[in-house]
Amino acid sequence: MNFDLLTYKHVGDKKNSEFFEEYRLKIYERRLSCGLDQLLGTMCGIVVQVETGDAQAYLQELYLMSPYRFAAAYRSETHNIYVLISAARFPRMLVIEPLSAGFEDDVKRLNMVYPLARAKPNARYIGEIFHTSDKQETAKILESHNVRFEYPGDTENSLYTLDAFLFSIPSDFTYNRVAYSDADFEDYDALQLGSRFELSAAQMAKLEAQAELGRQAGIHDLLTGVDHMATRVLAGEREDAILEFLTMSNYYFWGAYSIQEMNSSTNVNRNHNVLDDKESPAKVFTANNTPSFVNSFENLPMPTEDFVRNYGRRMHHIAYEVTDGDHPSGVKNVDYVVGELGTLGVPFLAHVVGECKDDPDLKQIFSKHSKYSLLITEYVERCHKFKGFFTKQNVASLTAAAGNDERYDHGHVFD
Repeated sequence: MNFDLLTYKHVGDKKNSEFFEEYRLKIYERRLSCGLDQLLGTMCGIVVQVETGDAQAYLQELYLMSPYRFAAAYRSETHNIYVLISAARFPRMLVIEPLSAGFEDDVKRLNMVYPLARAKPNARYIGEIFHTSDKQETAKILESHNVRFEYPGDTENSLYTLDAFLFSIPSDFTYNRVAYSDADFEDYDALQLGSRFELSAAQMAKLEAQAELGRQAGIHDLLTGVDHMATRVLAGEREDAILEFLTMSNYYFWGAYSIQEMNSSTNVNRNHNVLDDKESPAKVFTANNTPSFVNSFENLPMPTEDFVRNYGRRMHHIAYEVTDGDHPSGVKNVDYVVGELGTLGVPFLAHVVGECKDDPDLKQIFSKHSKYSLLITEYVERCHKFKGFFTKQNVASLTAAAGNDERYDHGHVFD
């Protein structure tokens, strides 16, 4: 793809600081000059951790609500690791489950700080894995840029220090990690995740039963791959979070829009090496426009900041694209998918938003938080080749619906 990082003019109406614009370009220039962009490829994996004993239930949830399917399972020193694949091939998903209910690492320590994360203290989106042609050279470059990585003895989770991977420490701004691997993700054994084991016949039967529900409902053929993933951060850390991610990836800042009704902004970053974002999903950061302590003067909505205060900085949702089209039942495909999932007991936060009539448009909806990963699932249909990731009206409606479901009652305050 012919794309010039240094001359691209990002879109949107969210005003960025001079600091952001200066260092955005400096980061691009350094990535190109040091060879990082030439080393990095697409996002080849995403990692989600669940509580001990929750992995099978979470896999069943994914079998019904997503295109991901079980491929292999391994047991490391500390975790069961389940490899899942989708029709889009990449990114793979690694669902990791501590072997012991008493397992504790930085995930649990972070989650225990936040009131609505404590119920599932080991549940968290961990981060994404990028393919690199040379893991050691990637480490050398990024460490010279003050990026820190996990090495043996630094962490309780053995996955982060396996030979196939290079995992960063959690970001101070997002609590997410970024990892790199030069291993062959088509060969799961080459990842050296641990001792391979098989799911029992009963476990596979439960997964297949969920898949059969989706097939009978006619929804699974309409679900494609991961479209984007959205992390929520604090208002004052929006620019730092974006610049940090640009430093550690080969993505570019596509643009940002202010969602005035919800006192927040949506900030999109994309991989310019792919024609289809499902080959390397967009990374979105959302943040309040005003921090909570200042917003008390303005009394504006602040569901994004409240989410961070209640759950911590973390991934908020993973969005799957629904094939665009008119379903034979007389509705758009996304309306059909959501309707069928609803009859199968999947709870949603509100109705599908967006029109999708004769002009390019977007239809979207949020599920409720997963009981196992705490992630929201979004479904999105781009109608008539709509370009972009959202409309302001859609985002305002989705943010409001999520905010109503993510409130925390403490003392005499409800936020």
